[in-house]
Order: sequence, then structure tokens, then C-alpha cells
Amino acid sequence: MEKEVIISIHGVQTDPDGSDEVVDFLTKGSLGGSLEQGYYLTYKESELTGLEGTTTTFQIEPGQVTMLREGNLNSSMVFREGERHVSLYDAGFGGFMLGVNTHRVRADIGHEGGEMELRYAIEVENTVIGENAFHIQVRDPALPTFRPKEVLPNGPSIYHGGV
Repeated sequence: MEKEVIISIHGVQTDPDGSDEVVDFLTKGSLGGSLEQGYYLTYKESELTGLEGTTTTFQIEPGQVTMLREGNLNSSMVFREGERHVSLYDAGFGGFMLGVNTHRVRADIGHEGGEMELRYAIEVENTVIGENAFHIQVRDPALPTFRPKEVLPNGPSIYHGGV
């Protein structure tokens, strides 16, 4: 059964010279699936993310998260802790090989929503171009809003404020 959810994404993208770019956004999406078959989380990208015209889907299974993007941009990234995955990244004007080396994948998603954390190095044509850390929260639109959460690229995640 699929249901509408609110998705909060906080990300820190660190380039090779150590500069951080922080990405924060809130969007509507849908959550479906089951404990037995795995869950999926889908939302439409916007101007804010620079990927307008693209739909992003996370397929969440025990020990693995797969991110699929379809539309103006097409890609598939598999996140499995301690493993490297390489795939074609098609930006519409040509493709290139994109690698992700997953440092951490944690997903606690169920029918009511939950949280997901991804930390990985990203490579283009076998050259590391940065480190990414994303924290994603999913909730029913009728529930109270999220508390901000900071994701530190090389350290633990820290909650700010009370519940």
C-alpha cells in the first residue's frame, strides 16, 4: 500500500579540497512496500536540487539501499556498506561511469516512515570527486514536523533539540 509522506533531506557534500556544500530540502513523496518485500520511497526532484524533471526512488532492503533516478537524468546507485558499486550516469547529453564506495548505510523505514542515513565517496571515471553524507527523514503529513538533524561528514549524526 502506497501513502503520501513528507520527506526531509539534509546532506553534506565535501569536495576533494575539503569544501562543504550543505543541501536541505523538504518535499512531498510516496512510501510503499512491506517489511517482507522491502520499502520504496519516491519523490519528484525540483529546481532546488538542480534535477527538475527527474523522479528519485529509493528501494530499501535489509543491508542495501538502491537509488534510482529517471527522467532528465538516469542513474542507479547501490549502497551496501563496505562495498563499491559502478554504474552508468546518463545526464541526457552523454553518460559516464559513476562509482559509489559506501561507508555507511542505515535505514529504519516502515509503514509510518522513519529515517535513513547514507555516507559514501563518489567517483567519476575512477577518480574520487567527493564525500557525501545524507540524512533522510520520512513522516506522515499529519504528524508533527521534524527536528533538525546535522550530519557530520566524518563523525556521528547529532540531533538538535528535544522530541
